[in-house]
Amino acid sequence: MEVIYDNAPGGAKRVLLIMLPGATDKPQDFVEWGFIRALRERNLAVDVAAVDTPIDYYFEQTIVERLHQDIVTPARSEGYEHIWLLGISLGGMGCLLYLREHAADIAGAVLLAPYLGSRGTIAEITGVGSFQHWTSDCKTDDEERVFLTWLQTYPFLTRKLPKIYLGYGVDDRFAPASKLLAKLLPPPQVATIRGGHDWGTWLALWMNLQDRELFSQ
Repeated sequence: MEVIYDNAPGGAKRVLLIMLPGATDKPQDFVEWGFIRALRERNLAVDVAAVDTPIDYYFEQTIVERLHQDIVTPARSEGYEHIWLLGISLGGMGCLLYLREHAADIAGAVLLAPYLGSRGTIAEITGVGSFQHWTSDCKTDDEERVFLTWLQTYPFLTRKLPKIYLGYGVDDRFAPASKLLAKLLPPPQVATIRGGHDWGTWLALWMNLQDRELFSQ
């Protein structure tokens, strides 16, 4: 797994933020679009690992295993006390897939315009108004519905599980899915702005959410 590391001055190694890009993006995009610079401008003692997550990891359902073995477990052995996830688009789904299996390893997650499922399934849920009113005809071989059924039952308000923060542009093509997820979250954990599915919008959302003192949670 290709990784770009950027450590905060001081070398405390208390907090690690793992950044997952979208399906056609690369970890270098986090550098070029100023995601890490925005973090450094706040003088936060947060180290960064921006990882390359090829779409094959999702098709082959190995994304969780790769993150756990290649990034999270080594980070724990190096002494990191708190590990956060940040995912954009398909990377947002990657964050949630990891939480589904290893929530105890994670302090919190930031999802920017997350891809949560196909348009047809999202439209089906939107049609009944919310996740709470949706009943899935879930089959064990339908991973999308298995995932969405898990998301539907995630106890977002409990303090025992990682907090999830959500940001999305209201003109984003995945906004319908984000709106459904936003209904499950406390309003202080949701940020919206005008914008589409693009890096400029995601950077503005990232800066907005950082203002909410994420890493002091």
